[in-house]
Amino acid sequence: MSRQLARILPLIGTILAASCTVGPNYRRPNVPVPPSYRDSTDTPVNGTQLQSFADLPWWQIFDDPTIQDLIRTTLKNNYDVLTATERINQARAQLGITRSNQLPQIQAVGQFSGTRDSPALKSNILNLAADVSYQVDLFGGLRRATEAARAQLLGTEDARRVVVLTLVSDVATDYFQLLGFDLQLKLTLDTIKNQQESIRLTQLRVDRGVATKVDVLQAQQVLDTANAQVPDLERQIKQTEDAVNILLGNYPAGIRRTRTLAEQRIAPEVPPGLTSALLERRPDIREAEQSLIAANAEIGVATAAFFPQISLTGSAGGSFGQTVSSGITSSANAGVWSYAAGLAQPIFTGGRLRSNLLLSESGAREALIAYKQTIQKAFGEVSDALIGYQKTRELRARQEQSVKTLQEAVRISQLRYRGGITTFLEVLDNQRSLYSAQLALAQVQTSEFQSLVTLYKALGGGWQQ
Repeated sequence: MSRQLARILPLIGTILAASCTVGPNYRRPNVPVPPSYRDSTDTPVNGTQLQSFADLPWWQIFDDPTIQDLIRTTLKNNYDVLTATERINQARAQLGITRSNQLPQIQAVGQFSGTRDSPALKSNILNLAADVSYQVDLFGGLRRATEAARAQLLGTEDARRVVVLTLVSDVATDYFQLLGFDLQLKLTLDTIKNQQESIRLTQLRVDRGVATKVDVLQAQQVLDTANAQVPDLERQIKQTEDAVNILLGNYPAGIRRTRTLAEQRIAPEVPPGLTSALLERRPDIREAEQSLIAANAEIGVATAAFFPQISLTGSAGGSFGQTVSSGITSSANAGVWSYAAGLAQPIFTGGRLRSNLLLSESGAREALIAYKQTIQKAFGEVSDALIGYQKTRELRARQEQSVKTLQEAVRISQLRYRGGITTFLEVLDNQRSLYSAQLALAQVQTSEFQSLVTLYKALGGGWQQ
C-alpha cells in the first residue's frame, strides 16, 4: 500500500504544481473623475485638499441627542437593515459552500449484518469504509467560482452600508422636517394670538368712534387665514411622526423633541474633499465594483469548463466478522483499499460551453457599464447637493432680511394707523406679508438642514461607522 501511495503522490503534486487559473485577472477600470466638484467652495491648503466633512461620523454631524437616539434605534430595529444583514449571512454561507468544492470530500460508510442459518451456525459482520474524492482544480475553475462568491459577499456588505446610509439620511431628513412643521405651527399660533389682540384693540377703537367695523372685519381675515393653517400643520406633524416611527421599526406614535429647529447647529463650512475619495467612500460604487469583480471571475469559470476535468478517488476499509459454529467461535478480518484517477474532456456540447462563455463576457461588460454609470450618478448627486446646499443658504439669508423688513413695515404701519395717517388696510397687507414670509423662512430653514443631510449622503458620509 505504501509503495502504491509513493507512486501516486508525486503525480498529484506534479498536477497541482502545474495548475493554472484561466480567465482574466481583475483590474480596477480606469474611470476618469473630475478634478473638483462643480461649484465647490473647497480650496486646497498648501497643495492639499481639505478633509471632507463626510469623513466625520454621523453623530458628529447631527449632534442633537434625539436625532442620535433615533438613528441608533433605526439601525438596530429597522427591517431593511435586518434583511440586508440576513443577505450577508446567506452570501457568507454560499461562499463556504463554493469554497468547499476545492477541498477533498471524505465520507465514512458503516454496515453491520448478521445471519443465522441454524441454531448451531450464526455470524456477525461489520463493514467499515472511508471514501475520498477530490477534484483537481487544474485550470482554476473552482478558484474563480470562489472568487466570484467572495465578491458577492463583499457586495452584500456594501449593500447593507447603502441601506445604513439611506436610513441615516431618511431619519435626519424626516426629523428636521418635523421640527420645521413645529416651527410653522408655533409661528401660526403666535400670529393667531397677536391677531386676536389686534381685533380686541380695533374693537375698542370702534367703540370710541375712531375706527369702523370694516377694520375689525379686515383684522379677522388674517386671523381666519392663520386658523385655517393649524389643522393642516397638525396633520403633517402627526404623519411625519408616523413616518419616523416606521423607520424605527415601531408602530405609529409621537416623537419627543429636545431642541427646536432654531437651536440646531449647522457647520459654517462643509468641505466635500477629494473627488477620488468618493470612489472609496460611496458604498453603492463599492457594491457595483464587487459585482464587476464577480462577473469577471465568472468568465474564468466558463473558460475552465473547456478544459479537462480531473478527479481523484480513493477508498479504504475493512470487514470484521465473527462466526459461531457448533459452539466454536472464529474471527476473520480483511482489509481493502483502492484509488483511481479520472479525466473528462468535453468534445461536443452543441455550443453550450461557447454560449456560456459569451454569456459571462456579456455579463462582465454589463457590470462594467453599471459601475461607470454608478460613478457618474454619484458625481451628479454630489453636484446637485452642493448647489442645493449653497443656494438654500443664500435663500435663507435673503429670507431672513425679508422678514426683518416686513416686521419693521408692520410696526411703522401700526403707528401710522393709530396716528390716523393711513387706513387699516395698510396694516393688514403688511401683517399678511409678514406671516407668509415667516412661514417661508421656516420652510427655507428646514430645507437648509435637509440639504446638508442630502450632501452628507451624496458624499457617502458616515457609513464606515
